[in-house]
Amino acid sequence: MKTKNSGERYNRHHAQLGSELERTSHGRMFFAPDEGKYLDSVRLGQLEQSFRDWIVDTPRSDVRLSRKRILIIFLLIRYTAAKLNEVLSLNPFQDINHDSQSIFFGNAETDIDRNYREVQISKALSHEIQSLLADHALKKNLENKFGVDPGFVRRKFYERGQACGFSKQLCSPEVIRKSRAIELMQNNMPLPAVQMLLGHSTPNLTTSFVSFSDDDFRQVTKFFMEKESSRKTSARNSFFGKIKTILRGDIQTKVELITIEGHTVTTVITNDSLKRLGLKIGNLITAEVKAPWVILQKTDDEPECTAENRFNGVIVRINKGKINTEYVVRISDGTELCSVVTTEIGRHLKFQKEDTVWVIFNCFSVILHAD
Repeated sequence: MKTKNSGERYNRHHAQLGSELERTSHGRMFFAPDEGKYLDSVRLGQLEQSFRDWIVDTPRSDVRLSRKRILIIFLLIRYTAAKLNEVLSLNPFQDINHDSQSIFFGNAETDIDRNYREVQISKALSHEIQSLLADHALKKNLENKFGVDPGFVRRKFYERGQACGFSKQLCSPEVIRKSRAIELMQNNMPLPAVQMLLGHSTPNLTTSFVSFSDDDFRQVTKFFMEKESSRKTSARNSFFGKIKTILRGDIQTKVELITIEGHTVTTVITNDSLKRLGLKIGNLITAEVKAPWVILQKTDDEPECTAENRFNGVIVRINKGKINTEYVVRISDGTELCSVVTTEIGRHLKFQKEDTVWVIFNCFSVILHAD
């Protein structure tokens, strides 16, 4: 991994993103603002469950029908990070393609600016929305549009939030939209993909050394949505990118992928794995590294070592246990990488929050997934 990021350069980049948090029309957003200004994944889940419980908590069929409509609106904002007016303008029977798990916001013929976009959702969410819309009474009630006053929707969002013990300010559609974007970035979805999901006009692609098409971005988004839905891997650290180089040897093959942000990740796999996965230059691929294989080193200069993958970042969270301690490091593009070391070693090296460190792992620690 060839990178010369210093702690100073990282902090400048980080500060730049932070200063542009609210300038959403310019396609930038900060990775993690003040935790008191958004809902984390746990609280988003609590709010979602509150909406589901709310539906069954009435004996009246007409009330359940109205509440189902609000649930669909919530799910669309919660999982697509769409604006409230975008969701209310949807024709849920025409603008949602359940075969491709896509939602089309805006009109391709009339909205020629950045407001028209296609957003991927998971199969599980697509099936749930399809099931809700299959209700004959609901379909008749909607009449091809949600037909609900935005103020009414906001009041119901506030009520559900307050039922969970959250403040009114944290439960607005705008905060839920922002919270979703932060959630995706905390799951290491690339910043440019999040920007495109939000409908920003100028995704940050300046650091990427390869061209990612709109279809590539849709595949990136779909991958993260499905991964989030299934949660089938125990690996904490993942990178998503394109295969840049393949160097085949007599027994093993060196593969380099480049992320949307321009980071290079190097791995070595067997020639049999190369053939079995059908890897080719330009393929989209996921690289994962388990936390115990990640080494931290506190030094200003890039370490001189045999590990091919080296990233400079800042410790943002420490979860100390009796035997082991987790250190979460945020690198320059906002991606978070986790390392697990013994608590004794961490105490000896005196790692502290906000320390600038190097994250290191060798090419044999990287697992590729072609799905």
